[in-house]
Amino acid sequence: MPEGVKGGFPTYWTEFGSGPREALLLHCTLGHSGAWKGMAAQLEDLLHMTAFDIPGHGKSGKWDYRGPLQRTTVDMAVDLLDGPTDLIGHSFGTTVALRLATERPDLVRSLVLIEPVFLAVAFTDDPSSRQRHDAELKDYDLALKAGDLMTAAKSFSDLWGGGRPWASLPESQRADMAEKIKVVEQTTPEVVEDSVGLLASGAIEALDVPTLLIEGANTPEYIRLVAAGLKRRIRGSQLAVVPGAGHMAPLTHPKQVATLIRTFLKTLPD
Repeated sequence: MPEGVKGGFPTYWTEFGSGPREALLLHCTLGHSGAWKGMAAQLEDLLHMTAFDIPGHGKSGKWDYRGPLQRTTVDMAVDLLDGPTDLIGHSFGTTVALRLATERPDLVRSLVLIEPVFLAVAFTDDPSSRQRHDAELKDYDLALKAGDLMTAAKSFSDLWGGGRPWASLPESQRADMAEKIKVVEQTTPEVVEDSVGLLASGAIEALDVPTLLIEGANTPEYIRLVAAGLKRRIRGSQLAVVPGAGHMAPLTHPKQVATLIRTFLKTLPD
């Protein structure tokens, strides 16, 4: 698969499908571009999809903490685009898609935001949710401060793993998640605190792009708050729910997610 320097960072990407519409797929933290395979297989007649590994994930370069992770990921995405494109993001990938859309609307034809984790939206709209979130991740924070990366990864997965029991994951996958957990922390300023100012500046409300929000029926309450808040802010946006799915909906329910995306994209101009 292709490799090169994108956004000034060593980048690995893969491609799916041969459809007439161009799409860029943005995966979650602790994931990789290959995780889109199941969903992409359902859309290969409609989309030509490019998926890349974010810094410190998959086969892209090891993260060197050169600056904000989100900033570098956005720059990588921009270098992979060649004209208006459908952006499909999952979890952290949705925050990259949103920021890219506010900065380079000329490159964005539509947004599909699956399980958006722009937690600053939830905490702004319902400040008490911040206290509940922090309480649920108390063990994660303590383990991270103690340097116990395996326990930190387990605590993170228990909340954001879509209901997958930690013990059910292969040992190699658990080790890989523990190795990457410090990279996840690099997303906090932009995702939790909105250090970029997308909310305060009104950049989200200013978006003029067809947008589909997708959440799992069994998602954490914070995702419901984020999705509802984004729906209120992005005019004309739609919200769909995947029955039986949790946070990892694109992996656990790829056909259902793909069907929602297909239905949405079919309503848009070619």
